[in-house]
Amino acid sequence: MEPITHFLTGACIGRAGFNRTTACATLVATLAAEAADLDVLWGFGGPVAELQHHRGITHTLLGAPIVAAAVVGVVGGVHVWLKRRRESASPAATAKAPPVPLRWGWLYLTALVAALSHILLDWTNNYGVRPFFPFNPRWYAGSFVFIGEPVWWAVLILGLVLPALFGLADREIGARRKPFRGRGWAIFSLVAMTTFGCWRWAEHAAAAAQLNNTQVANAPVTRMAVQPYPVNPWRWHAILETPSYYQTAEVNTLTGSIDSDSQSDVIYKPADTPAVEVAKRTYLGRVYLDWGRWAVIRDLGQEPAPGIEPPRLPPGRTWNTVEFTDLRFAYAFRGEGNSSPPAGLSGWVYVIDNREDGGEFMAGREQK
Repeated sequence: MEPITHFLTGACIGRAGFNRTTACATLVATLAAEAADLDVLWGFGGPVAELQHHRGITHTLLGAPIVAAAVVGVVGGVHVWLKRRRESASPAATAKAPPVPLRWGWLYLTALVAALSHILLDWTNNYGVRPFFPFNPRWYAGSFVFIGEPVWWAVLILGLVLPALFGLADREIGARRKPFRGRGWAIFSLVAMTTFGCWRWAEHAAAAAQLNNTQVANAPVTRMAVQPYPVNPWRWHAILETPSYYQTAEVNTLTGSIDSDSQSDVIYKPADTPAVEVAKRTYLGRVYLDWGRWAVIRDLGQEPAPGIEPPRLPPGRTWNTVEFTDLRFAYAFRGEGNSSPPAGLSGWVYVIDNREDGGEFMAGREQK
């Protein structure tokens, strides 16, 4: 998921009761719920390195306890340091005890639950995670929640904002301020979030069943995938693979309809040219084929990659552009119109004379 969902989920986890057991619980949960995405720092090593390591070791069952420990160490260490500074500056501050003390065991448990929530949420979308890496490098993807789900944003924000609004109303009428306000609303948000996710999971299964029971393609289907749209739990995008082509379809589980055109919704498998074979062996090619479960590789000939100058070669030498895309993201999930994959999830390799790597690019950046 994107950072908003992770941060909000962590905040609700902290306020669902952990903040009553130890100081700094909400802050630790909020940070630990998103800390795994610090692996984007691999982007300094190049765009292909970022793709290779994103949702890597920090998104695993092995890495989550380490991520949690790091967050607890930083937040707890700063908390202790600030407390000692206050006490040395004002001895009277020692007598004023906080609502709850810092309990390291509870703080670590809070961080671990939040860190594990990150892996669970990332599994729900179609990008996927490798929770058992490095022992098992397989990608797992639920593909039933869109990577940015506004319904989840709404219920999480509701659970965090409403207690503050009710607190303002209480102060207006002179009611005594209650400590740790908002536990019930935080639990409500997490339960509502889980319920909506389960609903989407059931609709995803229903969409797959519809496809299994309907002949969509005019050739034997070797595999298929169902991809989510945001907000609407009844609308799904399907990909079906046959020996010679891919066919897409729009599935509506509310009406039971499947919309697919055997002409306009068919993507024929590109030819496997010498340039494609060279591109598959490059760094970008190996990483992309490991990640791209619905990868399509095309030899574009002498068509430059978007916004990237082709190599300048002496007379007698030629170059080809090989494009890597993934059909999981090649649909108009942002609304009607452009159905091409996001540029950040596509890659291009310039191949020289059908035998040399002339440059590897993603998101307009070259992998050095």
